[in-house]
Amino acid sequence: MITREEKLQQIIQWCENNPDIRAALLTSSLVNPHAPVDDFSDLDIELVFQNRSVYEADHTWLDLFGEPISMIEEDDTVFDGKHAMKMVLYKDHVKVDFKLYQVSEFLKDIDLEVLPDDWDLGYRVLIDKDNLTENIKAPTYQSIMIQKPDEQKFRQLINDFWWDTTYVAKCLKRGDIFYAKFMSENILRTDYLVPLIEWYIANLHSWHNITTNKHGRLFKKYLPANIWKDIESTFSGSDIEENWIALFAFADLVHNLGTDLALKLGFDYPEQLESDIRNYLSEVRALP
Repeated sequence: MITREEKLQQIIQWCENNPDIRAALLTSSLVNPHAPVDDFSDLDIELVFQNRSVYEADHTWLDLFGEPISMIEEDDTVFDGKHAMKMVLYKDHVKVDFKLYQVSEFLKDIDLEVLPDDWDLGYRVLIDKDNLTENIKAPTYQSIMIQKPDEQKFRQLINDFWWDTTYVAKCLKRGDIFYAKFMSENILRTDYLVPLIEWYIANLHSWHNITTNKHGRLFKKYLPANIWKDIESTFSGSDIEENWIALFAFADLVHNLGTDLALKLGFDYPEQLESDIRNYLSEVRALP
C-alpha cells in the first residue's frame, strides 16, 4: 500500500529532523514474518523522546502525517508508567499506533531479561541517534507460538466448555438472544473453541513453532476443509432455532477436536460429562 509506505517515510524523516526523538522502531505485523499483512495492516511506531510529556499533551504533531479522523489516547497509568499511546486513524485510511517512550523507560525495557512481547513479535530500528538499541535482544517470536497444554489445562477447558453450554441453552429457551450471544461468542468461541482449535492445529504440525495469529485469523489456512466447514456451522444469526443448531454444532466440533487431541496427547476425555450435558441440552430444547 503506497499510502502507508509514504506515511512511514514521512514519520522517519520527521524523526530524523526532530532533536527531541532519540530513537524510533517499527513493530508488530509489518515486521513479523509469521503475521498476515495486507492493505489494512497498521503502522506500529515506537518513539523514544528526551521528554515525552510535551508530545503527550500536544496533538498538533500528529497532523504532520495527514488528517486524523479519530484518535484514542492512553496515558502511562495504563502501562505501569512505562509509556503512553496515541492511536490515530487518518483520512487516507492508514492507522498509526504511536507508542511514546522516555529514554530512561526505553532502556529499562531493553535491560529486561525477557524481551517484551511487542519486540519479541519482531521489530525494525528506524532511527537510533545514540545507540540506545545496541543491546536489544533479537526477537524469538515464541510469545505468539502455540504452547502444548498439560492435562489439567486441557481438562479444565473441556469441562468449562460443557458447563457453559448450559447457559446458552437456558438463554435460548427464555428467548434471551443477547445473553445467548454473549455466552456463545464471548465465552464458548473465544475462551474455549479458539484455544482448542489452536492446540489441534499445533498438534497437526508436531508442536513445532506454529502460530495462527490473533483470534484465529489463520485457522482457515491450516485446517482441513471438513473441519473448517464444521467451524462455519457454529456461526448463527438472531433466529432462536438457528442458534440451537449452532449450539449443537459447537458441541459436535468440541467433541471431535477434543477426543482426537485427548487420544494423541494421552489425556482422558470426560465422556460421561459430555453425555450428561448433551442430554440436558436436548431436554431443555424440548421443553414447551
